[in-house]
Order: sequence, then structure tokens, then C-alpha cells
Amino acid sequence: MKLDPVTLEIVGNKFSALAEEMCLTLQRTSRSLYVKETADFCCALAAPDGGFFAYPRGIGVSGFVGLDVATAAAAVGPLEPGDVIITNDPFTSGGLATHLTDIQLIEPYFHDGALIGYGWAFIHCSDIGGRVPSSLSPTNDEIFQEGLQIPPVKLVRAGVPDVSVERLLAANTRTPEANRGDLQAMLAALRTGRAGLGAIVARHGVGDVLAAQVDVVEYTAAKARAALATLADGQFRFVDYLDDDAVSPIPVRISVTATLTAGRLHLDFTGTDPQVAAAFNIASLGRPHAWITTRVLALICTLDPAIDLNAGLVRPISVHAPEGSVVNAVRPAAVGVRHATASRVNDALGGALGLAAPDVLPAASSGLVVPVVVAEQDNVQVLEPMVGGTGARFGADGVDGRDSGISNLSNNPVETVETEIGVEILRYGLIPDSGGAGRWRGGCGLELSFRVLDDGARLLARGLERQCFRPWGVHGGGPGAPARLLVNGVAVAKVDVLPLRRGDVVTLCTSGAGGYGDPFDRDPAAVLRDVRRGVVSAAAASAAYGVVLDGDRVNAEATARARTGSARTGFGFGPERVAWESVFDLDSADALVSALFTLPARERYRRRAEIVGAVLTELPQGFPRSPAGEPELARAREVLRAAIGAVVA
Repeated sequence: MKLDPVTLEIVGNKFSALAEEMCLTLQRTSRSLYVKETADFCCALAAPDGGFFAYPRGIGVSGFVGLDVATAAAAVGPLEPGDVIITNDPFTSGGLATHLTDIQLIEPYFHDGALIGYGWAFIHCSDIGGRVPSSLSPTNDEIFQEGLQIPPVKLVRAGVPDVSVERLLAANTRTPEANRGDLQAMLAALRTGRAGLGAIVARHGVGDVLAAQVDVVEYTAAKARAALATLADGQFRFVDYLDDDAVSPIPVRISVTATLTAGRLHLDFTGTDPQVAAAFNIASLGRPHAWITTRVLALICTLDPAIDLNAGLVRPISVHAPEGSVVNAVRPAAVGVRHATASRVNDALGGALGLAAPDVLPAASSGLVVPVVVAEQDNVQVLEPMVGGTGARFGADGVDGRDSGISNLSNNPVETVETEIGVEILRYGLIPDSGGAGRWRGGCGLELSFRVLDDGARLLARGLERQCFRPWGVHGGGPGAPARLLVNGVAVAKVDVLPLRRGDVVTLCTSGAGGYGDPFDRDPAAVLRDVRRGVVSAAAASAAYGVVLDGDRVNAEATARARTGSARTGFGFGPERVAWESVFDLDSADALVSALFTLPARERYRRRAEIVGAVLTELPQGFPRSPAGEPELARAREVLRAAIGAVVA
């Protein structure tokens, strides 16, 4: 450490305050509902090496703290004062951008001609062109379908906007005015950062400011290692699934092995499925990228709530993500709905690390983020970013209707939604009995129901997951209820672009979260309180918790009788996952993935679809939602073994 602790504390606090001031500038000057209300944006300060040394704690998207601006800055070439870089391309920005609708701006900050850092701002724009309104569709199979790709280029040169770049951006979006306003808001935030960092340099001197940038990151890295060192060393593996890839009924497997060694963590994603011909891929470039480390950062901040948010958080983490896998996809993979896969990575990491720290990690949260988009003639808006509940943990129930697993987005006020979009909100509230039963109950999911007021609107709901594989409970806790989407009362699977008419009613019910511990160990008074609140029904109180109610009180004797029987232990996966793994067990699925990675990259997805499709022909329609008998399961297992053998032969 180069600075004395007092100076470092003072300068470090000024850094953090400046990052939050940049965010406030952006939010208050933005035009987009998804920025000014939902808060899908962020700003930060990066050191000359590209890593963030100051990141806001209380505003904006918290999960991107481990990103890096160095690759994008280097791609542009020599920089001078007044330059501003723009990009949205994950592959050429070094993973800084994570899908095309996340617009990134970077401004180099200079003092006496020398680079002293960068200002960074990003927003999720309403539309960047592409095949569908809002640009993002789960069924896109190449990034070219997802909109305008912007490699790192200069939007502003020495303080002068490049009009040609501005015209190109405006011509390739359905919402040019909203995008222009958001760009101006980001530029204002970067000006705030430039002025603020200049003021800190004027007060403390450039030497101390540069030293502080290094010291705050090193201090956070040391604290992160100390936090991880409190966990048991060892190797812990967990597997989870996306329901399907939207263009086939085949689930997508996420596997992670977490190895903890003296405060360092290695994440190995071997066993994860190859990248898919759909928009669920993550362009991590094989690094400890934000979308595959979010759960770890949350764990570190839980173990040490006072830790600063900066690049030091990812220093103790190393990653092996096989190239060409869904968590390290290569161009031209579509990446628009990468957050759905990131949610499942988050759950898989939670499962693995929960084996190391069962009293710290919760059960699975809802595991989905669904930005419900309504596209009208001249208006494309995210009506609501829908999530479910938070997983229960040792000593506490999950939070109902809130899940910040990969996102801390705010909900949009109903009044604002109805002002800016042609819909009427009919219901926005909790779903009874959706949280997984347990000694500590999982958080309930949310129901959003709205009526369309005009013809010609279209619905998009990317990230609609956990309709099949439920959020799992732990230590005997039950799974959360699955998600559902209904249009005029009729169930709908994953949505690409769904035309709507005046009077149509859309209802989205998000998944509940997993419970923690045996439900029969839950305090009957807590069950009664849940019934009174309307989050658990009297029927579920009896069936799931063994709590018998007489009107508005607990029947203690009947409850004691109902709670006899063997104790519940282990994971509560739900019947669908149990059925799936009765065919695709751990060893067989590992063998299949290993065999697929012996093939050329362009053949893996097709062969996987052929093999799994052949297995499914031996099973009932709708499997694993529909149960299968042992003869059918045996035939399916034999087909799988033969197919794997044919690949490696």
C-alpha cells in the first residue's frame, strides 16, 4: 500500500461519491423508462489499466463491477482529451458490452497530457435495430439478427461529436430520439466524472490519486480473499438447467465445479453444454466475467458487508470456461438473452458454494428476469422487469416478489407505465403458495396482469424461464412454483413476438423461490401468519407444512399428529428434474457433453439436438413434465448410451 490509511479512506470515499454522482446525473437526464425508472444503467471510474477503482453502491446495476474497459480503449488507438468511445459489441469490446442493447461510452481522463483514468457509462437502450422491436429475441441464432453491432469507435473526437457516427446510430434503431437522449445523458455523466476527478486531483495531487486507484483495489482484493478464506476448502460441484433453448424442447445444461483453496476460488464450467443456435449464449471470453461470477461477488459482499465495490472483488477468482460452450460462446453467437443463462449460472454457483457454506448460501431464487416489452407503432418500452422471490436461507424466509440474484432493477410505477404505454394494469401482486415450503419459506413469485388498449401492439417477454425446472429447495425444503404466461387465459410457452389486439389480457406469473429446511419444522405461528397475509393458503398450510387450522387459530393437537413421519433432507428439485435425471444422470450427461466437444464447433449443436431428440422419442410427449414408466426410461437410457458411443467411435 502506497498511501497512509487516512488519506486512502478520504480519497477512496471521494471516488465512490463521484461514481454515484455520475449515476445520478445520468438517471435524472435520461428519457427512457427503462433507465430513469427501472435503473438499467451504471457509471464507474476505471484506472489506466482498465479495471474499475470506483463503483456505485446504491444506484445502478451492481453486477458489472468486474468488467474492464481496457480492450475497448485499446481497440480505438491513440486517445486525446475530449475523446469518447462508443461500443456495444461483446466480442470486440473484451466482454465489456454483454449484448447489443447495452450501449457503452468510455471517456479517457487526462492531467497535464497524461492518462489518469477513464469514465464509463452504460445504458440499456430501448432498441438498437435487428429483427424484432426491442432487438432481443430468444429465437435469434446469430448476433447479426440482434441489431447494429458497434465495435469500439470514437463518438466524440477531441470534444467534437462525430456527426457521421450519430447519423449511423439513428438510422439503425426504431427509437432514435430516445437513444439520442440517453447518449446525451451518458455524455453528461462522463463530464461530471471528468470534472469531479479533476477536482480530486487539484486537492490531493495526481500522485496520490493514482496511488489511491491502485491501493483501493488491492485492499478490496485482500478483503475478498479473507472473506473466501472463511469457507471450507474443497471441491464442490452442482448442475442446473435452462428449460430449453426456445427453438427446441431440449434443456440446456449448466455445470460448475467450485474449488476453494486458502481464499482463492477457481470455477470450472466443464460439463456445460455447447453454445446454442439461440440467444442464450454468454460472451465471457473465458474470463471471470460479470455474468458468470455474480453469485460469488454477492457471497463476498455478504461475508464482508463493508467491502468496497471495485475490480478487487474478482482478483481471487479464476475461471475455466470451455471455448464454444454456452458460457464462453464465440462469434457469431447470439447473446441477446444472455441474462437467462446468467441466472442459471447464478443458481448453479449457489448450489456449489452452498455445499461449502450451507449456513450462508440460500436456496434457489426465482431464477428468471423477464423484461415484459410492449411494442407499439412508435413506442417500444419495457413495461416491467419481472422477477420472482428470493430463496430462503438459514434463519430467514426469502423475500417475496424481489430477487436481486443477477439484477437489482427497480419496478416501474403503475402510473408511469399507464402514462407511457397503451395498457391498463389489472393486477400486480404476490402469488399465494408459490414460495417453496420449508422451515424457512421461499419468497413468493409475482403476478402481472394487464389489458391491451389498442390494436397493433406486440408482446415480447425474453428470459421466460423456470416453467419446467423449478427453483430448488435445500436441506429438505421444497421447490418454488413454476412460472406461467397466459394470454386471455390460455397458456403460452416462450415468446418471440406475439401480436396483441385491443382487449387482450396478458398475465405473467413468475416462479417462486426454494425453501430451506424441513417444512414440518416451521413454527406453526409463522405458517398462520403467512395464511393471514395471504401468501400461503389454508390448504397448503395443511398439505405442505402439516399445520391444521381451525378458523383463525392453530389446532395444536391435530398439527402434532399431521407432522409425524420421516424428516425431509437434501435438495428439493421437483418432479421434472428428478424425471430428467433418471435418463440424463450426471455421468451420462458428462459423457454426452465430452463427446460433443470432440466434434468441430459447427457440428455440436446439431448433433446434440439429434441425440437428445432420439432419446425423447422413447419417452412420453411433454417429458419431463409428463411422467414415464420404467420400460420407457430403460429404452431411453439405452438409446443415449448408444448415441454417445457412436460419437466417440
